[in-house]
Amino acid sequence: MIGGKESCASGQIPMTDLSCLAYVLEEWTVVELLKKYLFHIVIASLTMSAILFVFIVPLTILFFIYLSNILLLIYQRNSEVKADPLSEVWDSARKTIASFWDIYARIWHGYELHGVENLPEGPGILVYYHGAIPIDYLYFLSRLFLWKKRLCLSVADHFVFRLPGLKLLLEVTGVMPGTREECLIALKNGHLVSISPGGVREALFSDESYQLLWGNRKGFAQVALDAKVPIIPMYTQNVREGYRMFKERNFAFQTSAYFGFSNTLAVGIFRQLYESTRLPFTPPYGGLPVKFRTYIGEPIPYDPNITTEELVEKTKTAVQALISKHQTIPGSIWKALLERFDKRHKSD
Repeated sequence: MIGGKESCASGQIPMTDLSCLAYVLEEWTVVELLKKYLFHIVIASLTMSAILFVFIVPLTILFFIYLSNILLLIYQRNSEVKADPLSEVWDSARKTIASFWDIYARIWHGYELHGVENLPEGPGILVYYHGAIPIDYLYFLSRLFLWKKRLCLSVADHFVFRLPGLKLLLEVTGVMPGTREECLIALKNGHLVSISPGGVREALFSDESYQLLWGNRKGFAQVALDAKVPIIPMYTQNVREGYRMFKERNFAFQTSAYFGFSNTLAVGIFRQLYESTRLPFTPPYGGLPVKFRTYIGEPIPYDPNITTEELVEKTKTAVQALISKHQTIPGSIWKALLERFDKRHKSD
């Protein structure tokens, strides 16, 4: 043991035990490296924490979706249900799943649904704006079933059906690829059918300006005319403030800086990647508990004298009118958060 006045290491430097220990530690390369790179380590740790924070709620939602499918599988096995997934046999299971999501919607987003009286008693096509994550639409489906015990069949992008482990959940909740024949059969059977003409493209490339990105989509209008059913516009307030996608221009800037591409070329690559693969390769982020209110507008009645193109424009105008009436543009996250505490609003 080295005494208080004894030398350390070579015996030439008088030190106390504590001073000697500090001296030895400072000689270690690891300590020197830590001292040298401490700032970088702290920054990296904070960055990782921030990344985990912005993705934690979307990942939680994904976990709950898979949990819902597992609960349906347990119900199917215990009850030995072999009936059509859309039959009333599954209503008790649907009610359990809907109740879970409705509680989540109330707690996390203070979710409200307005304009249910605008839904027809019979068939119709619901057309809605597609957020970065269509969690608001899931909330709508849950509350509609709890309030009206009514299913709304949903047209989804083809990539959804390639997700592993969700087959039963998609079948029981009425999610379908949405071919013209499937939609006509569903409407003939008296169901509501919902579709977002913007789809994944709107989810990826729209932003807090709430621009509709429908492209040349007009199949929904043709189906409505063929089935002679009304179209009902729908929109959820603050859906872009709750969940967002990384902006295309930011990605383009980083890509051009790293690879030496021009900014315009980088933007083109980013957009073309989706157009060629039709896959939502950009992950959503956010999950702040902003206020969500879904508004169902007045139906656009069937008119045999209107063309498909005219009906598309009429529907787009109706959805845009809901956005203009109920949404601050550009969207504000802080305002959307404060609306959780604002009890005064128009429900019409």
